[in-house]
Amino acid sequence: MKILGLDIGDRWTGIAISDAIGLLARPLKTVAARDLEDELTKLLVAESISTVVVGYPKTLRGTESDQTRKVKAHAAELKIAFPDVTWVLWDERLTSQQASKIKKIKTKEDKFNSHAVAASILLSSYLDSKRFDF
Repeated sequence: MKILGLDIGDRWTGIAISDAIGLLARPLKTVAARDLEDELTKLLVAESISTVVVGYPKTLRGTESDQTRKVKAHAAELKIAFPDVTWVLWDERLTSQQASKIKKIKTKEDKFNSHAVAASILLSSYLDSKRFDF
C-alpha cells in the first residue's frame, strides 16, 4: 500500500506519494489548504493509501512554535476525518530549504511546486527510517 506525505502550510499543502512497496517518494501536487480534505478523500481511495505522514515543523532547537501547534491541531482534525488511515507526525525541519536547493525557485510556479517537493523530502526521510526497522 502507498503512503502519502503532507507538508501542511497556512495557504498551501504539498503532497507526495510513495510507490506501492514504500521504497521511493515523489512529489504529487500542491493544493490550497482549504481543499486538502477534498483532495485526501479522492487520493485515499484512488491510491489505496494506508498511512499519511504529516510534516511536523519543530524549531531548530526541537521545540514547538505557533506553526507546530497549528499543524498538530490540523493533523488531529484529519485523523478524526479519516480514521481508517494511520497518521504519523514526522520531523520536517529544513525540508523547504532542501527543496529549494533541489529545484531552484525562479518563478511563481516553482515556488508553488516547492511545497510538493518538500513533502517528498519528508516522506523519503520517513521511508528511509522504515527500512531500518528490524
